[in-house]
Amino acid sequence: MALPSPNLDDRRFQQFVDDAKRYIQRRAPEWTDHNVSDPGVTLVETVAHMADQIVYRLNRIPEKNHLAFLDLVGITLFPPSAARTDVTFWLSAPQEDPVRVPVGTETATLRADSEDSVVFATERELTVVPCELRHLAVQHSGEQVTDRTTDLIEGTDLLCFAESPAPGDCMLLGLSAAVPHCAVALRLDSRVDGVGVDPRQPPLVWEAWTAEGWVECEVDQDTTGGLNRPGDVVLHIPGGHILSRTGRKEAGWLRCRVTEPETGQPFYTTSPTVRSAEAFSMGGTVPAVHAESVYDEALGESTGLPGQRLRLAHAPVVGDVPPLHLQVADFAGDGGWTDWDVVPHFAASGPYDRHLTLDAATGEIAFGPAVREPDGTLRQYGAVPPKGAVIRARRYRTGGGRTGNVARGAIRTLRDSVPYVAEVVNREAAQGGVDGETVEEAKARAPITLRAQDRAVTLRDYEELARRAAPETARITCIEGKLEEYGSYAVRVLVVPSAVPDPGGRLRFEQLVPADSLLQRITRYLDERRLIGTRLAVGPPYYQGVTVVATVHAFRGVDADRVRRDAHDALYRHLDPLTGGADGKGWPFGRPVQSGEIFAVLQRVPGVELVDEVRLHAADPLTGKRGDRTDRIDLDPPSLVFSYDHRVRVIGDDT
Repeated sequence: MALPSPNLDDRRFQQFVDDAKRYIQRRAPEWTDHNVSDPGVTLVETVAHMADQIVYRLNRIPEKNHLAFLDLVGITLFPPSAARTDVTFWLSAPQEDPVRVPVGTETATLRADSEDSVVFATERELTVVPCELRHLAVQHSGEQVTDRTTDLIEGTDLLCFAESPAPGDCMLLGLSAAVPHCAVALRLDSRVDGVGVDPRQPPLVWEAWTAEGWVECEVDQDTTGGLNRPGDVVLHIPGGHILSRTGRKEAGWLRCRVTEPETGQPFYTTSPTVRSAEAFSMGGTVPAVHAESVYDEALGESTGLPGQRLRLAHAPVVGDVPPLHLQVADFAGDGGWTDWDVVPHFAASGPYDRHLTLDAATGEIAFGPAVREPDGTLRQYGAVPPKGAVIRARRYRTGGGRTGNVARGAIRTLRDSVPYVAEVVNREAAQGGVDGETVEEAKARAPITLRAQDRAVTLRDYEELARRAAPETARITCIEGKLEEYGSYAVRVLVVPSAVPDPGGRLRFEQLVPADSLLQRITRYLDERRLIGTRLAVGPPYYQGVTVVATVHAFRGVDADRVRRDAHDALYRHLDPLTGGADGKGWPFGRPVQSGEIFAVLQRVPGVELVDEVRLHAADPLTGKRGDRTDRIDLDPPSLVFSYDHRVRVIGDDT
């Protein structure tokens, strides 16, 4: 389907005639005979007919020319980017031998009635290393490590920490092997209950020894209640876990460390004990990308001419390194295949370099052109496959787009069979999927790109270049840094990452904190393009938590629970940093929250007859501490709202 062409001039024959007659009346009022029989009108109609033909030809300029002009100045469509997430493979039972999950193993979401499943492929090989508990030691704060393995074997009740625990006390567990990227279950048998801590929030942290030191482990589940009762602790071990020597014992060490209690957090009065302990690997985690792999795709035979173009059967192509493994049959050699490299352009390519370019958005492959020099000679940029040589795409991956941004827990299906793997799941939402750029978006971007010329001068330039460095981000804005905080000539770039709500439409606060790798990538890109002397600060905005406490009246006969759920959904939807606000494009930076607009939001909820009361409270999303009641919450320019624990009371008669 051809792109629609713009109507550059919508005037027609009769309009030209009418405009000419009105102009004649102003310039030559003595001419009063405007009938069709007048020779002057005949002349006017003749000129109008010629103008109508010119306008017709003008409007025949195709949109392709516009795109060609954009291409001449280097404006090309951005390809879609693929979403990524970590996928955990859970074993059906602990195994004695390592379980390997090959690179490229495909997993997918459950298929819905109206939607196809979304496929993710692992980006590296995963090895679930079997392990067992070999050593147990304790270390009191500031003291030496004491080996208690013998006591554990004899079944003696061991104090995990000092008799009166203090922050810094540790219980160390030595595994038989290093288990990077694995999920390890610790089965502990304890006989001490009621030691003063809250079982739901014990002052403990689990860590693993890596080449960089102790690194915190993610706790998947803890049924011990802070080591108070028998149960399991499932830990996700970081990738740098290594064997090390502690107290003359070499093992893959883990430790449980007592931390400083937070405000209001109960602390240990006595140390918990351990009577028996065991450890075993039960899974592993590996990064996965929204992509499907294509192998050995035949692209045809070479014509032997410079500048030939071929197209892959599947597009877009995921931006791997390299994005495409292309081979050409080597008839001059031993009949094998030669590899060709993907380059961004042919400027540095010689006539014997096996180079090609790839348009990731369309899947088009181009070989080097031949350019005629001023002296009449031809210069070949990049080698040309010999005539008749078979060309194939050995491997590439296709995918990308917003469809890959799936919620946590959505990936549940294993498309490739892996022995001993019972299930697969993504413990966090997939992020980074962005649809490819449209023609209209490229046309809107072109003037900004031409003005910036890959240099950041104005605040708008910083925003545009930051989006170019990280197109997967949800929102980016740039403001002037305060003199007292950042010094002179400071620029603040505020980054809001893409986030997929959990089932139920709720965002978690940690989802809105950009990853360090994302901030570093933007910082490096802008640092190369900023003006000398400009201070650059890239980071997240300040999130102001907002709690709405409201009372509404429902119509008679309406389900109060449904009204309450709809009211909560409306509040979370309106006070959303990504999709909230009046235009649905995210709450504006620095815009205050007022009780009046909350009245209007709740009044539009189906089933609400009257909004009786609305109270606003500023809240801390990290601690949950809530401020005093107010009718207006002001936000600073680098701030966004975050919905935190709204409360809606519904008064109604369900009969």
